[in-house]
Amino acid sequence: MKKYSSLLILVLLAFSCKKSEEETAVKSNDLITVTKTQFEGSGMQLGTVSEQLFDDAVQTSGVIDVPAQHKAKITALLGGYVKNTPLMVGDKVQKGQLLVTLENTEYVDLQQSYLEVFEQMTFLQSEYQRQKTMLDENITSQKNYLKAESDYKRNKAAYESLKQKLQLLNINPKQVEKGNIVSTIQIYAPITGEVTVLNANVGKFIAPSDTFIELVDLNHLYLQLNVFEKDVLKIRSGQKINYKIPEANADLRQSTVQLIGKSIESANRTISVSGQLSEKDKKQLIAGMFVEAQIITGSKKALALPTDALVNEDKKDYIFILEKEDATHYFFKRIPVQKGTANETWVEVGSKYDLKSKKILVKGAFDLN
Repeated sequence: MKKYSSLLILVLLAFSCKKSEEETAVKSNDLITVTKTQFEGSGMQLGTVSEQLFDDAVQTSGVIDVPAQHKAKITALLGGYVKNTPLMVGDKVQKGQLLVTLENTEYVDLQQSYLEVFEQMTFLQSEYQRQKTMLDENITSQKNYLKAESDYKRNKAAYESLKQKLQLLNINPKQVEKGNIVSTIQIYAPITGEVTVLNANVGKFIAPSDTFIELVDLNHLYLQLNVFEKDVLKIRSGQKINYKIPEANADLRQSTVQLIGKSIESANRTISVSGQLSEKDKKQLIAGMFVEAQIITGSKKALALPTDALVNEDKKDYIFILEKEDATHYFFKRIPVQKGTANETWVEVGSKYDLKSKKILVKGAFDLN
């Protein structure tokens, strides 16, 4: 039994050694030897450099934004307690639609002050006209006339001031003049858009400085990029923009340069460049998203290899050129190259070697390295 076991072990070792010899690349005299069996089994491929078209691009970043006229921050001109609101975050609202109702006794005090001033207007105006007529007929003194004029104009200024305040609070002065005083005010949407911020719980006090609702019209989303000063002169209206949302996915999206800023931001030496978005992207994207982008400023032709042909080691790039072959083996030499412009498929390469005359390992270089 031991005899048969020993024989089986010897056979397995011999088979293992033979397989190892066939499937393992051997490095000798700066050449890496690969059996043709291994080459084919690993799916390796040979190729040559070819002339490819590369885009010249300016690398930049920015955000998805909305023009200032299409977003609104809602505040209360005079503080109050939230009585009710029909909204939730994400709701779409039309310009002029009710957003929230506020309640406060200060609204009552303001209307009372307006009504008191209004009631005095008729008397003071009449007295002013009477004193003016009497002065023209030398029946009254200049002092009495000036006092009547001053009282009337001071009251009129207070009347107009309070009237404007009521109108800003959406309280109808004509109704107040009729004695219809209310304790609530309604705040309406100044633009059409979607609710992106809602901080208006029932019973909460809203101070005049609080932004408690934000509206954004997502139909006007655009790409807002910051281009460094050194690249500004390369940018032209209508140029293609490739961009992606790195925090969301790796999908590459397209845009075009629409507007170019006319002044440089002194803090970071950049200029603002905006791009149009497709209707599809407007429906998918959200204001505030960070983007990475390339603005395509031109193109060039250069010798290139597939990206899989290059390996990187110790911050240097290499390729494998075929030095020779025989009936059963390929012999490769690893040489350094200078990596240039690249895209998803091709990479520009430069070398002291004449790569045009060489066969190059274009697939399987990582395994060989």
